[in-house]
Amino acid sequence: MKKTLKIEGMSCDHCVHHVKNALVEVAGVEGAEVSLSGKSAVVTGASLDDAVLKAAVAEAGYEVVAVE
Repeated sequence: MKKTLKIEGMSCDHCVHHVKNALVEVAGVEGAEVSLSGKSAVVTGASLDDAVLKAAVAEAGYEVVAVE
């Protein structure tokens, strides 16, 4: 399964690293690629819950505005 998260609030490479670390800590996430220019993250895993992914990003200090 793959999901794309549209994320607001990232402004630098440190932000990208922070979001990626938050996402890979979520149970069920096998990988996460975060793009500063695309303001997005592509998350892969067997079981991905939108609410849990949003909560992880919010706890890191950013906002998920859409999940595709």
